[in-house]
Amino acid sequence: MKHALFLYGGWPGHQPYKVAAWARGLLASLDFQVEEVQDPFRLEDDLTRYDLVVLGWTQALTTEDLSEAQERSLLTAVSQGVGVAGWHGMAASFRASLQYSLLIGGSFLEHPGGEGTPVPYPVLITDRSHPVTDGVTDFTAASEQYYMHVDPNNHVLAETVFTGEHISWLDGMRMPVAWARTWGAGRVFYNAIGHAPEDLQAPEVTRLIRQGLQWAAR
Repeated sequence: MKHALFLYGGWPGHQPYKVAAWARGLLASLDFQVEEVQDPFRLEDDLTRYDLVVLGWTQALTTEDLSEAQERSLLTAVSQGVGVAGWHGMAASFRASLQYSLLIGGSFLEHPGGEGTPVPYPVLITDRSHPVTDGVTDFTAASEQYYMHVDPNNHVLAETVFTGEHISWLDGMRMPVAWARTWGAGRVFYNAIGHAPEDLQAPEVTRLIRQGLQWAAR
């Protein structure tokens, strides 16, 4: 049995407790033994005993940071093979920590359609041969469409295309929605969809994340 540390909480707008209930079922279906925490300072612990760290956290403050001990523990564990996986607010957390953003592979900047606005947008699978996208076809999401700074070293699994409806200069801009990456011996998976619980419960999104959790775990 694999062991996962599940950190959730932070900004209440992402309904972390309802999302945690969804994630709990997903992790159980993958036979993870899960330790749930709501304190980011638990990242200072020795994380090498886990196979996966699941980040369901969203920033409590825009200037939210990680301590040197948190950064060191997380980056060391992942470099030694511990996986990291999460969704949506994972890229809108600890944004004052450059090392965190470097590890995750991206950082949230804006949702051009507005906060919490269910903007319909296409999600196009860019790598159909990857284990995370197995069986997932192109679909339409209706959620916040994230605009992010992203690492060009990411292995992009799915992307979206912006229209110029909300910000004219974004017309035709392609933006990653889901990616996979490595950090030393560890794997990192991220999916940008998930502002509300129902976004995550969409079959295609659930499948992406379920397979992303499975792929990222040591």
